[in-house]
Amino acid sequence: MTAAFTFPGQGSQAVGMGKALADAFPAARAVFDEVDAALGEKLTATIWDGPAETLQLTENAQPALMAVSVATLRVLEAEAGFSVGRDAAFVAGHSLGEYSALATAGSLTISDTARLLRIRGLAMQKAVPVGAGAMAALLGLDYDAAMAVAKEAAQGQICQAANDNGGGQVVVSGDKAAVDRAVEIAKTKGAKRAMLLPVSAPFHCKLMQPAADAMAEALSKVTIKAPAAPLVSNVLASAITDPDEIRRRLVEQVTGTVRWRESVVYMAGQGVTRFFEIGAGKVLTGLVKRIADGAVGVAVGGPNDIAAAKDAMAAAKQG
Repeated sequence: MTAAFTFPGQGSQAVGMGKALADAFPAARAVFDEVDAALGEKLTATIWDGPAETLQLTENAQPALMAVSVATLRVLEAEAGFSVGRDAAFVAGHSLGEYSALATAGSLTISDTARLLRIRGLAMQKAVPVGAGAMAALLGLDYDAAMAVAKEAAQGQICQAANDNGGGQVVVSGDKAAVDRAVEIAKTKGAKRAMLLPVSAPFHCKLMQPAADAMAEALSKVTIKAPAAPLVSNVLASAITDPDEIRRRLVEQVTGTVRWRESVVYMAGQGVTRFFEIGAGKVLTGLVKRIADGAVGVAVGGPNDIAAAKDAMAAAKQG
């Protein structure tokens, strides 16, 4: 198997995402209905009609992006003959996308995943007072250089690498003053750009420990099965299948670095040549091309993408 199924994270959301799929395919509509039922509200109304400010709230964006990813995969199964167990060498997701990956691989139920992501979004938002934390993108620095910037900027506060996205893009997260210092230091260390990100909380750093505690409790109450394809864990950048380890790594992920660059390198090293980005946007597809030489990224998010995805899978099977 030379294909991996990858799932986008927060920031890929857009009002209207998934609606064309739900209108065209009953398999997609069923997923959105299940998510609405699990949350006890019409999240689909927010996804499809907005307003954008409501969709962007972490508590809504996370289950919404998962719903679109799972709905897209269900359509690929029904219309293009995709099978996670047969066709994917690995599944992987960026931050919340890790939950989407597990839902599509049968490790978590859709209902449990929706409720977990609602809890996760609320807990991450509440972990740090608004304005006390920040995140910044450092562009044009490799991971080691960005880590050095974060260390110099900390000065007794929290400043750590939140996302190693690849292609010279590292995001740092932590106390607002420390992240501000990181932006200025990065500019003196050769960064092409260094800028604060418009986020509501400092994700993937030690300040998120209250959210990690909340997720440890929430995850202890759900059943996790072995996934149909190995999960490449954000915090390990290697594959795992044991349910207890999956649970543990999901908790660690809240405060740990999303090692996306290393995850793609790992999958490519295991023979993956085609990375199917399943769900909203094309962020991961763009990153794949910058990380793995010769790798093909295939973004699948709407009805018009299904036929092309089917062709790309046939090519993957031929090697």
